[in-house]
Amino acid sequence: MDINAFNALKTYGTAQRAFGAENPSQKAESGGQGEFKPMNVAKDFVATIAKSEQTAAAFMTGNADPHSVVEAIASAELAVETAVTLRNRVVEAYQELLRMPI
Repeated sequence: MDINAFNALKTYGTAQRAFGAENPSQKAESGGQGEFKPMNVAKDFVATIAKSEQTAAAFMTGNADPHSVVEAIASAELAVETAVTLRNRVVEAYQELLRMPI
């Protein structure tokens, strides 16, 4: 699997978790759709960043392998990019509302 396909799959999985999407078997059983949970998104973001910091610190003390550090940093980078994208979309929506005539 090339790196772009891997990143695409990882992004899809992160987006599903962030927006509360369930796997198809759970969705069929519950009969409902995934629910957006902002607090879960914020908690996942903080946990991802904290995990990457812990992994980097463990690497500096010789308790982690380079592969896990690269994986943790990539995960943190994806989380930050997702947060920035969400923020930008919220700002754009707000600006669009301000441009609407009353």
